[in-house]
Amino acid sequence: MKTLYDIAKVIRSKNAGPFSITLDVLFDNPETYRRVKESNLVSKARIAQLYQIPEESITEMVYFDQACGIKVTYDRPISSGTIGDRDVYGAQQHAPLMLLPVDDAILG
Repeated sequence: MKTLYDIAKVIRSKNAGPFSITLDVLFDNPETYRRVKESNLVSKARIAQLYQIPEESITEMVYFDQACGIKVTYDRPISSGTIGDRDVYGAQQHAPLMLLPVDDAILG
């Protein structure tokens, strides 16, 4: 079984302001993107489970067909740069998404 890391071209995270994190998943193969999108592999429920956050914390979930990309934005539990923040730039938050298993049936 593959992971999302194996089939995506880019998986990254970054700040979307001091109070939000954005996750981006980009594909270089439109067919793979379509299959992932139609399978609902990356959903609000799945992100909430992976990141151990309430679904209500996910403020955006966008499938951008023209770029073969998925963008997810969620509220940070601690604002960027405050005491207790371990990732000021939000650049290390994509790891759980990288390890998301992708069932072979999705890939065809």
